[in-house]
Amino acid sequence: MKLLFDQNLSFRLCVLLSDLFPASAHVRGLDLHTADDVKLWNYARANGYVLVSLDADFAEMAALNGAPPKVIWLRHGNRPTAFVAERLRSHFAIIRSFEQDEAACLEIY
Repeated sequence: MKLLFDQNLSFRLCVLLSDLFPASAHVRGLDLHTADDVKLWNYARANGYVLVSLDADFAEMAALNGAPPKVIWLRHGNRPTAFVAERLRSHFAIIRSFEQDEAACLEIY
C-alpha cells in the first residue's frame, strides 16, 4: 500500500514509516504542495495512492465519489510527527484490511 501524505502532514513520515509503507510519498516530494484537492485526488487515483490527511475535505470527497482513491482521515488534530507515525503504526493491521474492503474512508482517532 502506498500512502500519499497531504501538505498538512510532515514529509518525514515517508522515512519514519518506510518499513510498513515503502512506496509512500509526500505532496512536497512530488511537487504537488500547491495543488488543490481535486488535483491531489486525481493524482492519487491515477497512481494508486491512499490519501492521508488531517482535513475533512478528502473524507467528504470519498463519501461523494467513492474510491479510488481511498482516504485515511486522521482525526486527532495537529500533533507531533512522532505521534502521527505511532498512530499509523498502531493501526497498521486495520489499514491493511481497509485496503481490501469496500469503504472509501478510514477514520483514525
